[in-house]
Amino acid sequence: MPTAALALGVFAAVRVAGAAVLALAAWWAGRSPVRVLGHSWDSVWYLAIARHGYGRTQIWPVTGLVQSDHAFFPLYPALVRLAGGGEWGGLLVSWTAAAVAAVGVYRVGELVAGRRVALLLVALWAAVPHAVVLTLAYTEPLLVALAAWSLYALLRGRWLLAASLALVAGLTRPTGIAVAAAVSVTALHALLVRRSARSGRSGRSGGSREPEVWAAGLLAPAGWLAYVVAVGVHRGDPAGYFTVQRQWGSRFDGGGYALSMTWRVLSGEPVALATAVTAVLLGTALLLAVLLLVDRPPLPLLVYTAVLLVIAVGGAGYFESKPRFLLPAFPLLLPLAAVLARARPRSAVVVTAGLAGLGYGYGVYLLVFAKMPL
Repeated sequence: MPTAALALGVFAAVRVAGAAVLALAAWWAGRSPVRVLGHSWDSVWYLAIARHGYGRTQIWPVTGLVQSDHAFFPLYPALVRLAGGGEWGGLLVSWTAAAVAAVGVYRVGELVAGRRVALLLVALWAAVPHAVVLTLAYTEPLLVALAAWSLYALLRGRWLLAASLALVAGLTRPTGIAVAAAVSVTALHALLVRRSARSGRSGRSGGSREPEVWAAGLLAPAGWLAYVVAVGVHRGDPAGYFTVQRQWGSRFDGGGYALSMTWRVLSGEPVALATAVTAVLLGTALLLAVLLLVDRPPLPLLVYTAVLLVIAVGGAGYFESKPRFLLPAFPLLLPLAAVLARARPRSAVVVTAGLAGLGYGYGVYLLVFAKMPL
């Protein structure tokens, strides 16, 4: 069996089992499994956009929040609409994207660390606590599918393909800008290196692909910028998209809010389970980021992961959603996958299975019992 197919099989086995556990828990709690999987929290907004287009605003007088559906990027609801709309349409898009993402994550891992590490990378990514999102009608599977294949194309030197995928990724969700950043920064680095090399060759000609690199660097952020500009035009405010986010309670404060919430957990203040788990997962993500940096990954992976970390840790509001925002940062798991690749196969299976089991239980808590947004 080709290793990529094996990776897809491992991913499917882990996530199908997780979806089955979640469906059984929902049924036991007297809730529709399809509604839990396809109509929870942000899924409600995406399905409404798919059915009726943009234009919905929800006002909460007690908290002062004004929630406009312009906070949600358009690609996923457009695909859901093409898939027939409704919960099943949303799940079809998400599950298909998750499968494409799993193969893309494998290909990136294979390219930078070898087949064994890549297979473990997919298994770990499928098993982390917030991987439950990969079986919901959410945008993370679609973003990772586009991001992983864009990064793979970039690592292979296919500039325009990488930029085109980054452009589309920018239409999925706000963190899609991380894909564009990876392409544009890598393009800038390539141009500077080539210019330095040409000057070192005493004026000899070269750089026949330079126009392609320039085009990729400029094209990559076009999707994200187009939606931000469109919201600004619609609202008659150049900063209209960021105003929408601020009215939702989301803003960038450099990590102050995340630090204050983490301190609440460390100081022993009573908090919800999801709050405590989020603090632990953020700390783990930062540790893995240090280990990844020490391993000196390729520049595209470094930039992509760093931008996702900055957005997740530096943003204020919806603290318990931060691990979900980091789910697309699959390169963070490369150091752990490399350690498991050097261990005995039985140890790698036990660690992955244990992590998956914890993730199944936590996913049930988040979707069936918790009263806060995922």
